[in-house]
Amino acid sequence: MEFISLPFVACMVLTFVLYYAHSSRRWQHIVLLLASCVFIGYYHLSYLLIAVAITIFTFVAGKWIHRSLNTSHATLLLWVSIVALVGFWLVARYWFPLFPLGISFYTFQALSYLIEIYWEEEPEDDFWDFSLYMLLFVKFLSGPIERAFDLLPQLKKPKVFAYESVTRGLKLIAWGVFLKLVIADRIGPSLDIVLDNVHGASGMQLLVATLLYPIQLYADFAGYTCMALGLGRMLGFELKPNFDRPFVSQSTGELWRRWHMTLSFWVRDYVFTPLNASLRKWKRWGVSLALLVTFVAIGVWHGAGWTFALYGLFQGIVIIYETLASKQRNHLKEIIGNKTWKGLMIVRTYLLFALSLLFFRVSRIGDVFYTYRHLFDGLNTSAKELRLGMTDNEWVSFGIAVLLMFLFEFFNSRHDLFERSEHLRPAGRWACYLAVVILIFLYGNFGIENFIYIQF
Repeated sequence: MEFISLPFVACMVLTFVLYYAHSSRRWQHIVLLLASCVFIGYYHLSYLLIAVAITIFTFVAGKWIHRSLNTSHATLLLWVSIVALVGFWLVARYWFPLFPLGISFYTFQALSYLIEIYWEEEPEDDFWDFSLYMLLFVKFLSGPIERAFDLLPQLKKPKVFAYESVTRGLKLIAWGVFLKLVIADRIGPSLDIVLDNVHGASGMQLLVATLLYPIQLYADFAGYTCMALGLGRMLGFELKPNFDRPFVSQSTGELWRRWHMTLSFWVRDYVFTPLNASLRKWKRWGVSLALLVTFVAIGVWHGAGWTFALYGLFQGIVIIYETLASKQRNHLKEIIGNKTWKGLMIVRTYLLFALSLLFFRVSRIGDVFYTYRHLFDGLNTSAKELRLGMTDNEWVSFGIAVLLMFLFEFFNSRHDLFERSEHLRPAGRWACYLAVVILIFLYGNFGIENFIYIQF
């Protein structure tokens, strides 16, 4: 049941009406839990059973760890729980015929919950609140990865219908649909033709596909996240954002502070920081090793196969270089000048990210290196080949949509455009809404319901 599908729209409308039909917190939780179970079980009943089993296991393990604090048993229980959760995830990833949707994301939630209890946070007493924290459908498939201390307190209060909150949520959903349908799904089929068969593409086609894939991936995942945040806002929840203008990053380290932020910060807090602390006697080499292990782990988390491990290794090596060469980079910045340096670093960071994503997107290592070797072959490629199967009008609409995306993010970073739109006169406000809807229906590529990150 994808967000952009009629079954989901029908389910969400019914859930929304029932949710606000009564102000009782318990009633609202029952509605959300039932909706979440329908949403998860709609794909496959086994997905729901696995998610419920992990929820029960995590709730019970948290209680055991808390009761054993300040004893040697607490550490043992924590590690047994971590091994059990990660081990099951690995089995599901590599050996299950059906990889349970969302398992990576709610496993991360389970792990952070148990680690925080070990670090002496109080466990949740209400099993139904905890179940909703784990299973809430708006963030189940691809996050954002919520921490218990952020979301559980929001579950303790009944929600009252708030017009401004609901309309803000609808705006976020509309923007997410725009990113998904008009940008990601418009360019996606053309990039698939090239990147699924790199040996059949010309060098310039490979170059164009390599440069545009980060935009497709971003629009697809950021679109999903906007929809998730918007749906949460409609139900009275403030979920964590996942992106903060990643393509203005001046370094790969900065990019990871702006890209998939709930994953980046999760890995920073629960993998890199403890590992770095354990290797501090090695000084800079310890930091480098911790970074390398962390990013390889991120790569492996994204999928089975050596390509994903190499994707993480690529990112880790670049960030280690940036860390070790910081003095030289600052010296060069003084020579070149701040504005020129900023522009060069933004381009450089984007290009390195685009090259690394070939390991993320192309299934075979040999095909990735084939692409690297042939990126600049055939500079005399015809315009017809460069269209990648799209018409001129489709390219123009795609280009304008990408430009609108960057302009919106630029101005929204300085002024909350959603909030400002609420102060427009009704005619102007509704004209903006209508324009976005028209753009989606005129230029959106309908029929591609799945999101890229649903496979993780």
